[in-house]
Amino acid sequence: MLADRLIVAVGGNALQRRGERLTIENMLKASADMAPTIAALAKEHEVVLVHGNGPQVGELALERSAATFDVLGAESTGQIGYVLAQALSSVGCTAVPIVTQVVVDPQSEAFRNPTKFVGPVYGPKEAHALAESLGWIVKPDGEYFRRVVPSPPPMEILQVEAVRTLLEHSPDVLPIACGGGGVPVSRVPSRPETLQGVEAVIDKDACASKLALELEADGLIILTDGGGIWKNFGKVDAQEMAQVTPEYLLGSKAGKKFPGSMGPKIEAAVNFVENSKNRQTAYAIIGDLKDAAKMLSNEEGTIIKDDVPSRVVWRERHEEGTPKPPKLTRDPPKYG
Repeated sequence: MLADRLIVAVGGNALQRRGERLTIENMLKASADMAPTIAALAKEHEVVLVHGNGPQVGELALERSAATFDVLGAESTGQIGYVLAQALSSVGCTAVPIVTQVVVDPQSEAFRNPTKFVGPVYGPKEAHALAESLGWIVKPDGEYFRRVVPSPPPMEILQVEAVRTLLEHSPDVLPIACGGGGVPVSRVPSRPETLQGVEAVIDKDACASKLALELEADGLIILTDGGGIWKNFGKVDAQEMAQVTPEYLLGSKAGKKFPGSMGPKIEAAVNFVENSKNRQTAYAIIGDLKDAAKMLSNEEGTIIKDDVPSRVVWRERHEEGTPKPPKLTRDPPKYG
């Protein structure tokens, strides 16, 4: 399942592991661990790297309460882009970070229902105390709680032509774009050519999906720290999907059944496959960063595409956890 052009999205948590302090040293170590995986993909494919910034932008907001999230987003994007480019250079891959501005609607419904997780995780008592003292909105992120801020959908990626130019004229360069979902901006109604910052954080997976569509990518890969798409995740009867159609995911409302940030990842993957100009061959993959080398061959992770027998194929595993070839099921179980 080789592709010429891949958009690879890596979460901000890949550079800020839970339980670790957000320091440059830890970011450098995490990016050094990640770099060989990304470089290996770039050797075989045309890759654009998108990264998250949730933990980093949240930490910056704690340090600089007077700064707006568009400015903090630009700062964190520059910082993370530098760290990733340095790590990739050490494994022979030249990367060019682009601080990308993304137009959003300042009147979006997202501002009335904040959903984007930023900053570190907290226990219930600490999260409640911070919400009371600082006026935050906090929501569950798995077993923890985190601050949430508005996350309007991306409408226009302003530097997309710069990315396209690098892909077409500098094939040995890996563009890093739409970091943190891009810096949120809006157009001034009376002067559309004039941009102004917006107090929000755009979801990086939604922006990666839009970037993949605009660049007519063959595949969108969303790398996580928790594997692919699961039924009954974390329970004794948990099952991981090996392959699944957008139709099945939408019919089962899978995106609304997953806690934390998995829902937006599924939504972004489905959006890319459904709206791709090359829908018959387009695909998205969601899987663990450490399994990236095995995801294109479907040994790990979940592939979302149109051509899937029975709409879903469940992955079987030995007791030791090693994967078996996917087994087809006639009547796939519904989400619980």
